[in-house]
Amino acid sequence: MTPLALGWVLLSALLHAVWSVSIKGSRDPFAFNVLQLVPPALAALALPWWFPLGELPRTVWALLAATGVIHGFYFYWLTRAFESGDLSVVYPIARSAPAFVPLVAVPLLGESVSATGALGIAVVVAGMWAVQLERGVVGWRRLAAPGAGFAWATLAATVGYSLTDKAAMARLAPLAAGAAVPPAVAFYLLLTTASGLLFVPLAWRRCAPGALGAALRHESGTALVAAAIGFVGYGLILHVLETAPVSYVVAVRQSSVLFAVVLGALRLRERPSRLRLLGALATVAGVALVALAG
Repeated sequence: MTPLALGWVLLSALLHAVWSVSIKGSRDPFAFNVLQLVPPALAALALPWWFPLGELPRTVWALLAATGVIHGFYFYWLTRAFESGDLSVVYPIARSAPAFVPLVAVPLLGESVSATGALGIAVVVAGMWAVQLERGVVGWRRLAAPGAGFAWATLAATVGYSLTDKAAMARLAPLAAGAAVPPAVAFYLLLTTASGLLFVPLAWRRCAPGALGAALRHESGTALVAAAIGFVGYGLILHVLETAPVSYVVAVRQSSVLFAVVLGALRLRERPSRLRLLGALATVAGVALVALAG
């Protein structure tokens, strides 16, 4: 990755942590996320005038449909995890994708990972797992803490959409050079709208009576800001995925764990242990190694 791409991914990591804290701190996470999906869905209606959708090959549409389903389950499982678990427990599990993405990206997408890059990815993952521990072996019980099961499901979805989105952006970027809207923006609006077709019915069943109306009255502004943060944060990732290896991008983005631990302590008043803080800092060292790997 170039230094500029590294900077974009680190900014995306910070934005993803802020976005996650806004969901965790909302009155009803499901209602809040439904509100978040409205602005990108409205923006997607204008895409035919700004982006050559008719020129997209069937492969891109198939990848879009797949990532829409995966993202829909991702939003659902992540929200379920935030409903019942601490951010500092749920988030590192959900963001452990660097341990698994290279296993598929190397043979499936033909990517290569250097020894330094592999070490960096391993350090990132080790740091995230250390965040889960508190007192030796006893700390492993936190892996089955409230919300952890849905966090594991979120992890699986993260691996799936990372690989799918990489394949889609590699094909999409060369086809839309003259479009008025960048490919990353167009693809984000489309995948978010597609994911909403699955997420909204699932969320509707989980929302408490009157929760959506209450969220609209009291949190519509916050949800709008969160939607903008999500748009910028993942739009940057899609842009970087046009050229950068997905194994490195996913690893660097997991520095969001460090930001989440800090934000969880400051805003949600969670109390991370010393080992959790050391684990979060280890992710920074791993990111540095990935950066050195190029």
